[in-house]
Amino acid sequence: MKNLVINEWIKIFKRPGTFVMLGLVVLFIVGYAGFQKYEESRNVTDQQMNWKQELETQIASNKQYLQEDGQNNPNLKAFYERQIAIQKYQLQHDLAPVTENHVWTYVTDAQAAISFAGLFTIIIAAGIVASEFSWGTIKLLLVRPISRTKILLSKYITVMLFGLLLLVTIYLLSAIVGLLLFGLPTSDVPHLAYSNGEVVERNLAIHLIGQYLLSSIDILMIATMAFMISAVFRNSSLAIGLSLFLLFMGANVTFLLASRYEWAKYILFANTDLTIYTDGMPPVEGMTIGFSIIVLLVYFIIFHLLAFGVFKQRDVAA
Repeated sequence: MKNLVINEWIKIFKRPGTFVMLGLVVLFIVGYAGFQKYEESRNVTDQQMNWKQELETQIASNKQYLQEDGQNNPNLKAFYERQIAIQKYQLQHDLAPVTENHVWTYVTDAQAAISFAGLFTIIIAAGIVASEFSWGTIKLLLVRPISRTKILLSKYITVMLFGLLLLVTIYLLSAIVGLLLFGLPTSDVPHLAYSNGEVVERNLAIHLIGQYLLSSIDILMIATMAFMISAVFRNSSLAIGLSLFLLFMGANVTFLLASRYEWAKYILFANTDLTIYTDGMPPVEGMTIGFSIIVLLVYFIIFHLLAFGVFKQRDVAA
């Protein structure tokens, strides 16, 4: 299996397009940082001298929303309770809202590049099987004394490793660029999380690693779907087109449906963003992180059953 994965890895990096993808990710990270630095030099950040008063106003507003909207919606109730608890904690511990740019604010902003990682991972996933059929090299793979399951699994592992490479590149490069251009924060900046009814301080760097991983779940699922389409239909264009459409439009359409129909919670894209359970609100009332994980696992298993089932039975003699 190790040799199969290495072989697929070499195939990917023999293509000039792979280095173009990596170059575009690097260009985005560096260019976006340069733009932010330029904007920072033009607009001096206002110091929030009355931040405590502003927080007190926000707490009063959130309490009003809690009374008006939270009583009939458990998700809204949990959201406003979390916001109020965090804001009160800031007041009690004299933690002013962050107004300066520093390395961790840029790492947070650089999460926008994860969309590029998703795009490029989908392209690799869509072509890694279909291209073998279009080039006729699939026969050379299947004549080896290796099971079809291992061959397809090695391709899927390679796709996931490529996506992980892009994700790690975005995090590390944004941290390096952010440190060089914006420096470290002038004071210790923890992340305030609401857990089990109380506010806890967490290391911001470790929290951001978790956010990056959670934000990449939709990439994992869409890339897996693209891989399945590639294996089932042997058509990379169909896999890329359909997967990209769902990547950029799936969440929007799902949230529109979720505002009217409860069954929308079973749609894949209603469950791919797990960050809503820590810093947001689920699209459908009653959804929990456990429910979303189960739904994701069901889709994940279905995609693989289709991909491996069809690939193992496919006749490639012609």
